[in-house]
Amino acid sequence: MARCVYFVVLLLCLGLMYPLVTGIFVDKLASEKLCADDDCVYTISLARAEEDYNAPDCRFINIKKGQLIYVYSKLVKEKDSGEFWAGSVYGEQYEDHMGTVGYFPSSLVSEQHVYQEANKTVPTTVRNLQKP
Repeated sequence: MARCVYFVVLLLCLGLMYPLVTGIFVDKLASEKLCADDDCVYTISLARAEEDYNAPDCRFINIKKGQLIYVYSKLVKEKDSGEFWAGSVYGEQYEDHMGTVGYFPSSLVSEQHVYQEANKTVPTTVRNLQKP
């Protein structure tokens, strides 16, 4: 009887670990993004959060109302998707979050200052970074 219980527990554990082993598929937010340069490393603008936002997964960043955010790219909106920008938080009081780059809904922020126009269209797929 004890063997049967151990076997059932083992099966339950393996079943619960299945999503961790196989990963969880998340939908792609967009196929293209607008940037100031080909590598999307230059700041486009500085935005201020108008509302709090709790990130639903690791692609996004948490933002708090009033927080300043450096914006590096703007996803090109597709038919059924929301409009998202990529950026990182700014300011000493948010020091523990500085340098974390992620997406957030553009509808929750207002641009405070535009540094340069986002006029380069870049695919959101991973590019080979090795030089030929």
